[in-house]
Amino acid sequence: MRAVNKYIIIEKIVEEMKTDSGLLLSGEDTKEFRYNKGKVVNPGHNVDSVVAGDVIYYDKASGHTMVVEDRKYTIILERDVVIVL
Repeated sequence: MRAVNKYIIIEKIVEEMKTDSGLLLSGEDTKEFRYNKGKVVNPGHNVDSVVAGDVIYYDKASGHTMVVEDRKYTIILERDVVIVL
């Protein structure tokens, strides 16, 4: 599986969020946040800002999800990447 042009294939990372007081936020509580965390599986050949294996934050309103060989992947554009960790 290979992305083309400015598309990036990512696997979403579900993370537990902890408040300053030590409370763990559930997946339901984290839905209100604007960005999701993901691991880059394959960047398209015209993507300059990330490489395979990078962990990124991306705008969760962007992209779409697809299932390939029983695994869920999200496809986004390079412009939707906000932070590279």
